This record gives sequence, C-alpha cells and structure tokens, in this order.
Amino acid sequence: MAKAYWVGLYRQIKNPDALPGYAALAGPAIAAGGGRFLARGGKVQPYEAGIDQRSVVVEFDSFDAAVATYEGAAYQAALAALGDAAERDVRIIEGIDG
Repeated sequence: MAKAYWVGLYRQIKNPDALPGYAALAGPAIAAGGGRFLARGGKVQPYEAGIDQRSVVVEFDSFDAAVATYEGAAYQAALAALGDAAERDVRIIEGIDG
C-alpha cells in the first residue's frame, strides 16, 4: 500500500498569535491519525513560482488515513481554532507504491 503525504503551505499568516492554539490541537489530531511530521517550518529555498513560506509535510501510512485525519472532528476543531488567521494551500498526495 502506498503512503500518503499531507503538504501544507502557508501563503500568508495574518494573525501569528492564533498559530499556537491551532498547533496545540492539530499536532495531537495528526498524530492520533497516524501522521508523522517530516518537515515543519525551517528553512525554505523556493524555485520557479515558489514562495518563501512556512511549509509542513506529514507522512501517513495510507491516503485514506490522511484524508480521514483531515476530515475528522479533532483536526476540524484545530481548523476552527485557526479561523482566518492564515491563508494556506493544503494537499494530500498519494505516494508511489514500490
């Protein structure tokens, strides 16, 4: 079974004070869904149309597990806490099997 990757790019952070409350809920929700953070913040070197923005990559054992975690009540509560404090681009991508 192919792994999956949840990729989040923060295009704009409008209210940095809201991020800790979101993170306090999002981290445990993602871990409970089997997610493992591979990259969170840190250095970014953008190329082509890329933007120097906060980036997050989370690995899951399956595409279905990643989708279920994002759509689950615990992560949705984290999103509610974030509100409109950040403009993000989030994708769940199925990995290559084998």
